[in-house]
Amino acid sequence: MSSKAAEGTAALDKALDVLDAVGCSPAGLSQAELAAQLTLPRTTLYRLLGTLVNRGMLRRDPLRRVYCLGMRCFEYARTAYAMPDLVAAAGAELRGLRDMTGETTYLATLDGREVISLERCDGAHSDRSHAALGQHKPLHCTSQGKAILSALPTDERDAIVKDLHLNALTPHTITDRRRLLAELRLTANRGWSIDDEEIVLGVRCCGAPIVDTSGKVRAAISVAGPAFRLSMARLDLIGPEVAEAARRIGAQLSTTEARPEAGEAEVVPGDWAFSGAFPGWCPSAGALLWADTLAPAIHRADAAGDTALARLEAPVQAALLHANGLAVLIAGRWHLVTAAGSVAPLPALDDLPVQGASAVCVGPGSRLWACVADGDRWRVAELGVRASGSTSSSAFASTSSSAASGSSWRLNEPATALAWDESGQTLHIASATSGALYLAQPGNPSLRRLATVPKGSGQLAGIAIDRRGGVWCALRGGWSVVRFEPDGALDRVIALPVPCPTDLAFGGPNGDALYITTAREAVAREALDAAPLSGRLFVIRGAAEGVAARVMAVR
Repeated sequence: MSSKAAEGTAALDKALDVLDAVGCSPAGLSQAELAAQLTLPRTTLYRLLGTLVNRGMLRRDPLRRVYCLGMRCFEYARTAYAMPDLVAAAGAELRGLRDMTGETTYLATLDGREVISLERCDGAHSDRSHAALGQHKPLHCTSQGKAILSALPTDERDAIVKDLHLNALTPHTITDRRRLLAELRLTANRGWSIDDEEIVLGVRCCGAPIVDTSGKVRAAISVAGPAFRLSMARLDLIGPEVAEAARRIGAQLSTTEARPEAGEAEVVPGDWAFSGAFPGWCPSAGALLWADTLAPAIHRADAAGDTALARLEAPVQAALLHANGLAVLIAGRWHLVTAAGSVAPLPALDDLPVQGASAVCVGPGSRLWACVADGDRWRVAELGVRASGSTSSSAFASTSSSAASGSSWRLNEPATALAWDESGQTLHIASATSGALYLAQPGNPSLRRLATVPKGSGQLAGIAIDRRGGVWCALRGGWSVVRFEPDGALDRVIALPVPCPTDLAFGGPNGDALYITTAREAVAREALDAAPLSGRLFVIRGAAEGVAARVMAVR
């Protein structure tokens, strides 16, 4: 070993000695006490303490002028045993056992050839067990250690017992290996273990192993208290309760990768986009089609994942769901991108007056609705032509034809997104400027404000309506998707791992999957580092059964 490497190792040893000394002193140690205890030069100790404090491993109490363990130590300990979160899974059961017995309960796990305490619920009595969290204890004389050993495979258990130093901590400590193995077999048969004053005189414990759904031993729980309250007869009654609590904790733990619950967003495998938009479910293809408006391309998402279906020559300005794919507006001309990836001009649609519109949607009767400038204000109205142009009227997705012609509504701000409900009786209008979500009904010139999204929650982007009348909104800059009830009450907030969701569409074989496009191009660098999935397509499975009508926003 080189001299520099040796010096580095020696410095590391000294730093760890400092941590050990402080960790074994709950009240903390002063610099003078550390120097005396560790026989370190004052200058060396000063440098070590400064580094450990800067890294959060130690903290200095300015009033008592002593050093204590820093929060980073506790963060490391929690992280090491979050499997998936052992402490959280055991919390309710520990409290339940504490309340039932009045005694202190513990959670501990195997750490080398010892057990380490992870959690404690203090009992109701003033005279109670109070072992410190993070404390290591021997396996052979604790109820937790014996519970863990009893649940291990025989070969593994015997190998561990063979290596243990069976030190006698009290006159009751088991120091004979054959006797210890016999007790472990008895413990395995009955399901719970006993510490009969084997580690501390006057204290008895009973414990049980926590075994996860795959059969792996994760930890053990225990109940501990004075021997005069925890008689052997009482332990015979408490033991089965401890074993049952341990079984319930184990049932919550799994080594398999968890599938997202209904209502939890999951990323669709595939490539990211600079700015995703215009998602629409194509029933004939059984796939979702959507656009990257800046690095112009049309994507297709199905059971196999998300792939770039077609590359385009200019940014995508708008898109409409077509029966044969997606009609896209690029460089002022319409093209049809089929679900198979072919691209062909759609000259019959070139006269659709969508230029300058802030939002467009296909409404009842396959008619096109848009929000367009009207002097110094904006107007939402039917454009007066069928969305299919001179093609067949079934060329675009449609709902019922009950909307009254000639209806229009004036706004003081541009609409960000439009969406009709399934009946064709209500048009939903979202505006990012004020965060307002409006309802408009044909024949009634007045708008009703359904809800308002505060600016701090993000900007209203795409919206989608489910069959119960719920309104789903993407909150750009808000890291989330929300759902409002038909009466405007906020029903659900679903967090996303990316800041900028841009648009929404229901799809899937049953119409109950909510797809979410997201953007990457406007995300700040520091946010992008924390949100590397920006630009990807997300899906919330089982969100609700959605209305087939599309929400489209002209970019």
